[in-house]
Amino acid sequence: MIRRIIQIDEEKCNGCGACAAACHEGAIAMVDGKARLMRDDYCDGLGDCLPHCPTNAITFVEREAAPYDEAAVKANMKANGLKHTGGGPGSQSRVLSHGCPGQAAMSLQTTAAELPNTPAVAQSQLRQWPVQIKLVPIKADYFDGAHLLIAADCTAYAYARFHEDFIRNKITIVGCPKLDSIDYSEKLTEIIKQNDIKDVTIVRMEVPCCGGLEMAAKKALQQSGKFIPWQVKTITIDGRIKED
Repeated sequence: MIRRIIQIDEEKCNGCGACAAACHEGAIAMVDGKARLMRDDYCDGLGDCLPHCPTNAITFVEREAAPYDEAAVKANMKANGLKHTGGGPGSQSRVLSHGCPGQAAMSLQTTAAELPNTPAVAQSQLRQWPVQIKLVPIKADYFDGAHLLIAADCTAYAYARFHEDFIRNKITIVGCPKLDSIDYSEKLTEIIKQNDIKDVTIVRMEVPCCGGLEMAAKKALQQSGKFIPWQVKTITIDGRIKED
């Protein structure tokens, strides 16, 4: 049947995950750092996701698509431990029952026995200022010969030894694509292209919205035209380095 359904422009998508959180039917998921419509019959065509997209990557189109299947949606939501709160053409009232994993509230507990022995006084390993991607200059002396660390804002709070294990001997730049609502790839491309960067370490959180930072860094490496060693490290919400 021909009906209204959403369309996602992956080029505009910054991987923030806001649309996936706003979709009450679970029709949108984050795949490789980009939002993707998983099944036509999960999309009711009401467009709850549209106003939540900061880059206007989602639009309506009229095309051949399977009809909205509320039973399939409920089964999918149940399988994923989520509560379906309504849907289908004509639905007027809904309550958001699930959100972006990066916004899920939880308590984190660490017992004293689990805490490692640490020096009484810790020293900052930061080697330059500013650190925010939006604020750092494209060209700077400290970038020449640098081991570049591109980190998500939250990683330094989640991982206790962040300075010792990641910032030490690196030039650090940080950002959050969900809060800044911009694509960092253009500026990162110029930083890598115009400076003698030796290698790049990307540190992100395990939540889907952090995929936007990883994708921007990878895109910048590709667009720079340089062959630079790089690696990605993922931090779990409870403060561990996630195993590859």
